[in-house]
Amino acid sequence: ASVVQLERVKGSTCKLRRAATFAIDESLVRPSFDETNIESPPQLAAVLNDLAQSAGLLKQKRWSLSLPEATARTLVLTMESPTQSASELQEVLRWKIERGFGVPVEELSVSKERLQKDPQGRDRYLVIAVKKSILAEYEAVLESLGWRAGLILPRHLGEAQWLVRSSGAGDSLLLSGSSEGFTGVIFRDKHRLIMRTVECAEDEFEDEFYRLLLFYRDRSEADAGQGPGLVRLMVVGEGITKERAGEIVNETTGGDLRPLQAEDLGLQLPNSEFSFDSIAAPAGLATLSW
Repeated sequence: ASVVQLERVKGSTCKLRRAATFAIDESLVRPSFDETNIESPPQLAAVLNDLAQSAGLLKQKRWSLSLPEATARTLVLTMESPTQSASELQEVLRWKIERGFGVPVEELSVSKERLQKDPQGRDRYLVIAVKKSILAEYEAVLESLGWRAGLILPRHLGEAQWLVRSSGAGDSLLLSGSSEGFTGVIFRDKHRLIMRTVECAEDEFEDEFYRLLLFYRDRSEADAGQGPGLVRLMVVGEGITKERAGEIVNETTGGDLRPLQAEDLGLQLPNSEFSFDSIAAPAGLATLSW
């Protein structure tokens, strides 16, 4: 768990004003889409209280919250045929969401974003869902501290904000790894081009990442002339080193990229010992206030 407060320096550059990180025991929080996440809400509240105190943020009441990646599920839905009206579109999306997640829409907190059309010209939508009962667990812990979360997003969306805010010509890749697998997101012009969440063992990580890059390479060849290709790479989390991820990207795409560091993304850290990975998600959410 990390708590972060940023200070805007100049333009798109910012620096850590306050921050603290603590390794939570696995028995306290077990991230899951459909099972209880928080074994002991009072214990978690105590950890967060201590974190806020150590960061000098105990009086802060309004927060944004980055949830563990396993709490959310993501689908890219393709519309096989055009819908005739807005109501028909919502009905089709509802049916696809319930079928894809296996949960009634009434039990979900859902975010939908329209994506670029697929090569066949069909409409596509990115759908991210968290069960309301899971959200309620985290919100209840915050409420017990007198805190209110105005924005709640999965981890990778907070991390992706660093690429979105600094994007220019060319594509950007976020690789967000964990002990359960990874989420890979490729952006073009600040819009998601490809997104894939993969659950895999550690020894399968590289092969699965390679498959994602092959899919992107094939898609890029089909979209020849759409831009300079992959020009930014951000690697955070567990499962693979930044250096190895960069090697796989360059071997697959023929590029010469190195994974971006905090300073490349406009974030000034107090010293080289501070881990950008541990605060990338909450700090990314914090930049949304500017």
